[in-house]
Amino acid sequence: MPRDENFLKANNARHLWHPMAHPADSQANPPTIVTGAQGVRITDIDGHEVVDGVGGLWNVNLGYSCEPVKAAITAQLDALPYYSIFRGTSNDKVIELAEELKDFFAPDGLTRAFYTSGGGDSVETALRLARQYHKIRGEAGRIKFLSLKKGYHGTHFGGASVNGNANFRTAYEPLLPGCHHITAPYPYRNPFNESDPAKLAQLILAELEDEIAFQGAGTIAAFIMEPILGAGGVIPPHESFMPGVAEICRRNGILLIADEVITAFGRTGAWTGSRLWGVQPDMMSTAKAITNGYFPFGAVMIADHVAEVFEKDETGKAAIGHGYTYSGHPVGAAAALACLAETRRLKVNENAAARGAELFAGVQALHAKYDVVGDVRGGHGLMIALELVSDRATKAAPPKSVPGQVQKVAYDAGAMVRVSGPNVILSPSLVLTSADVQTILTALDAGLKSV
Repeated sequence: MPRDENFLKANNARHLWHPMAHPADSQANPPTIVTGAQGVRITDIDGHEVVDGVGGLWNVNLGYSCEPVKAAITAQLDALPYYSIFRGTSNDKVIELAEELKDFFAPDGLTRAFYTSGGGDSVETALRLARQYHKIRGEAGRIKFLSLKKGYHGTHFGGASVNGNANFRTAYEPLLPGCHHITAPYPYRNPFNESDPAKLAQLILAELEDEIAFQGAGTIAAFIMEPILGAGGVIPPHESFMPGVAEICRRNGILLIADEVITAFGRTGAWTGSRLWGVQPDMMSTAKAITNGYFPFGAVMIADHVAEVFEKDETGKAAIGHGYTYSGHPVGAAAALACLAETRRLKVNENAAARGAELFAGVQALHAKYDVVGDVRGGHGLMIALELVSDRATKAAPPKSVPGQVQKVAYDAGAMVRVSGPNVILSPSLVLTSADVQTILTALDAGLKSV
């Protein structure tokens, strides 16, 4: 028998620990109980409906009513609800999906897919395959990883080790040895005190060259980066930055892993973040929007020249001792096939660019209106952040209660936004309308006015 509303409210967070939250805080401030969703709107247990400015968690690109994906999941559950694709068996859907992904990612130079259960698994897979790649080629000393401070790559031990945010690292140390971080391309705050994005990019590229020389190029397996940093506060680098990183990596025999768990499939206004900057990575981690959030699924996409090293090996070193129970889940693959078809049909990259421009312009107006907004970042599709401060001159962070207050009032006023530290992050579905954009902006205005 379904539990009633009073039961759910009384037991909210009582026997449940929430990710990315203090257990005691979840008990003292019970989370919003979302019980329904339609289009780009979610409804809570009290019947309050709002525009979802978070897009689930960067992943519900097509909204909550994407019937082709729901139908594909239902049909696949009837046909083949599960079978493993470990050595010796496969299924029809993963084969079909690999062909579609090959075509979709062809402009990125990526032609092979290794399936995973989600973004963290995709990052872990890419890191492991990068080390194996060098071992196959006889460069077993290439074991280190480089990444960006403020970058986010999930919370597995490998992902947390290349993560650039202390709150995902400190409580879990010691982490994987051999992981080294360089400065984020973050003009608002950086140790160079450089606010010009182009100059900052050059300074960090020089820092990267110096770090490689210090570590020794022959000890480094890969550099992993998000084309636009997401959970670290939506930090778009200057257009010269990722191409510069790619050139330095190639010159030094270091693989470039593009972490596109957030940016793939249209969020930036380009089909991929790598394509946005004109870069062809050696590997790309994907997940989230690949099934519109309806099923946990991901894929690591691999470039031809990397694949050939594995496929032409005759020593046995290329045998992949890695995989997940749900790698190549047939229901996930069916969902991804339908989702990819709908993503292309709707050209959501174009809508993301247009609506993103409207939302960013509106957020810039809020920056001019409220001193509590120290910085706004975006300009590339539907990835936008407002960084809140207590003092614009010193850039001091606000009291922890301030972002939460903005979020609460905005929710009451009609939009769910996400708070991460001092940042208010916007990552709505890519199918939202201009009217939805205005709803988010009006709600944010109310939230900012309240503090």
